[in-house]
Amino acid sequence: MALGINRYKARVSCRGLLHDEGASAPRDILDEFSHRPWHANVRCGWDGVSLWLEAENDYDANGSALLDEFSDAVVACIKASGTISFAVDFAHEVVHG
Repeated sequence: MALGINRYKARVSCRGLLHDEGASAPRDILDEFSHRPWHANVRCGWDGVSLWLEAENDYDANGSALLDEFSDAVVACIKASGTISFAVDFAHEVVHG
């Protein structure tokens, strides 16, 4: 990694999915994000209540861009049977070294 380039890590989440909808979703969401090389260290999981995604990039200090892409991927990959909501759980600068 080049010196002087800021890196940011964010975690975003989706709530309102049923267990069956959320439990199988991480695989599909990770597949979607494998085609988005501008995000690094991508992780996705289901904790029984929310579907979450973490990623790092060099441009999204507040997590809003990641949230936008995540919500698009969730809507494309999951046929939610109810109302779902999205949120940025955290976003911060990553200090490597």
